[in-house]
Amino acid sequence: MPQPVDARALGLSAVEALRRGDAAQARALFEKLIAIGGADAACYLGLAIACDHLGHINVAKGALDQALAREGNNLRALILRGDIAQKEGDNRTATAFYQAALRVAPRDVQLPQDVMTGLERAQAANRRNAEEYEAYLCNWFSEYESAGLCASGRFIRSLDLMFGKRQIYLQQPLFYYFPELPQIQFYERVEFPWLDAVEAATGDIRSELIEVMKDDAAFIPYVEPSPNRPSGDQMGLLGNPEWGAFFLWKNGTLVEENAARCPRTLDALKDVPLVHVRGRSPSVLFSLLKPGAKIPPHHGFVNTRLICHLPLIVPEGCGFRVGNDTRQWQEGKAWVFDDSIEHEAWNNSAGTRVILLFDIWRPELSEAEREVVTAMFQAIDVYGNSGEWNF
Repeated sequence: MPQPVDARALGLSAVEALRRGDAAQARALFEKLIAIGGADAACYLGLAIACDHLGHINVAKGALDQALAREGNNLRALILRGDIAQKEGDNRTATAFYQAALRVAPRDVQLPQDVMTGLERAQAANRRNAEEYEAYLCNWFSEYESAGLCASGRFIRSLDLMFGKRQIYLQQPLFYYFPELPQIQFYERVEFPWLDAVEAATGDIRSELIEVMKDDAAFIPYVEPSPNRPSGDQMGLLGNPEWGAFFLWKNGTLVEENAARCPRTLDALKDVPLVHVRGRSPSVLFSLLKPGAKIPPHHGFVNTRLICHLPLIVPEGCGFRVGNDTRQWQEGKAWVFDDSIEHEAWNNSAGTRVILLFDIWRPELSEAEREVVTAMFQAIDVYGNSGEWNF
C-alpha cells in the first residue's frame, strides 16, 4: 500500500532544489505537488521560476497564469511574466505586466530585495518600451504628417497623454459645475475676434495702469476675508499684498472711483461679453504679482465663465500654468483660459508683473443658458441674502 505524500515536505524540498540551482529537480517536485492537489500560487510560481531557468518558456507562462489566477497581485509572478515577455520581444505584453506590478506594489512597506530589484527592472524596461513605442508611432505617422493630416493640436495632445507626457486635467469648480462643456485649458485666440480691440488699446491701458501704480495704496490684496464666511488659510493668500488687485468692476458692481481713473481701459472692453450677474460678476481688475510671489495651484468657483488676461507689465521669469500647458505672458498678447481647471502663476523676477484680468461667458453656453444660470445665482443670493460666492 503506497505511503501518503507529505505535501509540506514536498514543497520544502522543491524550494530547496531551487535555492541550490537544481531547476530540473525543482520542476519535478513542483509538478508532483501539483499532481497531488497541493498547489497554491507559490507552488505555481516556483514551477514557473524553475521552467524559466530551464528555458521551458511555455510551461513557465502557463504556471504563471495559474499563479496569477490564484493571487492576481503576486508581485513576483507579475514581474516574471513581464520578464519572459520582454525576452521574447513582446514589449506590449511586458509593459502590461510590468505596469500591473508597479501599480499594485505597496509604497509604505519594505519589500524583499529581489522584489525591489524586479520593480526597478520593470520601471527601466517600461521607459525603454515607451520610447520605442513613441518612435514607432511617430515614424508610422510621418506619412500622415507630410499629407497635413496630423496638424490637429488635439490629436498631438492625445499622443502626449498616451505617452505619459501629459496628464488629464478636468474642470473642478469649487461651487457650481455646468455639465457637458468641453475640457479646454487655453482657448484658441482666433475664437475671440473682439480681443483685437482690447490688444490694440494696450498702450492706453498701460498708461492708465502706470498712473494708478504711483499711488501705493491703490492695490488691495486679491484675496480678502469675508465677515460671513470662514476665512481658512487660502493657501497663504488671504490678505497677502503680494497678489494685489485694483478693481474697476468688483463682484458685479462698478467701482466708480477706480473706473474714473481708467476710462480708456473700460472703453476698450465695451464689446467684450462680460458676465453680468448682480452681486457677483463681472470682475475687471489690474492683477499685480510682486517679485518672488507665487499663486499656488487652485481652481475657480464656476465653469460657466472663462478668464481673460491682457499682459501689461511682464518681466522675464514670470509664468502661468493651466493643466498641462505652461506659458509666459507677452505684453499686449491676450489669452483666454478655463480657471475651473487647476492653474497657478509665479513671478521669479525682480520686478512687478501686472495684467488686466476680466471674466467672460463661455462661448458654448447659449443665450438661454446664460439667462437661466444668471437667474439661478440671483435666486441663491436672495435665499442666502449675501451674494458672497463671488467668482
